[in-house]
Amino acid sequence: MQNTSIAEIAKKTLELEAQSINELKAYINDDFISIVHLLNKMKGRLVVSGIGKSAIIGQKIVATFNSTGTPSIFMHAADAIHGDLGMIQQDDVIMVISKSGESPEIKVLIPLLQHLGNPIIGMVGNINSFLANGSHHVLNTTVSQEACPNNLAPTTSTTAQMVMGDALAVCLMELKGFTSEDFAKFHPGGALGKKLYLHVSDLIKLNEKPAVKVNNSIKEVIVEITNKRLGLTAVLNDNNSLVGVITDGDLRRMLEKGGDMMLTKASDIMGKSPRTIESESLAVEALDKMRKNNITQLIVVEHGEYAGVIHLHDLIREGLI
Repeated sequence: MQNTSIAEIAKKTLELEAQSINELKAYINDDFISIVHLLNKMKGRLVVSGIGKSAIIGQKIVATFNSTGTPSIFMHAADAIHGDLGMIQQDDVIMVISKSGESPEIKVLIPLLQHLGNPIIGMVGNINSFLANGSHHVLNTTVSQEACPNNLAPTTSTTAQMVMGDALAVCLMELKGFTSEDFAKFHPGGALGKKLYLHVSDLIKLNEKPAVKVNNSIKEVIVEITNKRLGLTAVLNDNNSLVGVITDGDLRRMLEKGGDMMLTKASDIMGKSPRTIESESLAVEALDKMRKNNITQLIVVEHGEYAGVIHLHDLIREGLI
């Protein structure tokens, strides 16, 4: 097979997948809206079930719902009829996922679920199927064809299922007023969690706090910057209020201009408008500010008082870059 043929097959697959997603718009109907309200008001959990590839999609949907504030669990359709039905509680809502809605396991499961009396949502690609007829609400995920050349392997159909699950999750996030702070509670690990909950104050605790007074000599400034190893020092007045900053660059520019170092004071070379950030700001905000201003450090303030320095290296160490 030529490379051009491989590329064309891949492009055709993507086109079919995209088409299956676009066709779902026609199925966002009153039943969809009713399901969103049902899930928003439920006192229990969403129990998602399926068989085969639909079961795998179901597990992904459960993971998405849990991470966005809708408690969910997965129950494999085959295991359900061998004891796992016991996980279903009185206030739970059940969603069964299937392309055909006619799988043997589904035909056994649905009557058992009906006997329990919980609301049943059928996410199905055949609205005339056993599953659709046995459900209280139907999410239509019908697709024109699979991307598989034999129109057999679940491809576009599983894409449609996953996207429909995402649509439900996003609608519920909006209804619940789910914020980035809520999201952070469920994602404390890794770079994603750190972007959502790590604050500047968390990163400067172990950093040095370089500072000189306005009347300090250049020698004292150099010693302070060298000892604290952050590439700058804050400049404070007699009331210990922040009035400026001196960086390595300021020292180099001073040396290039010449002049008597013995007579030069900190106030003579300091920058009078230092870039600052509040200690309770998110660390990712500090990163954004550094990028916009093309700098590697920020002076940290807390209630208007000098609190320390955050460096680009602090953000790299935490994996935010």
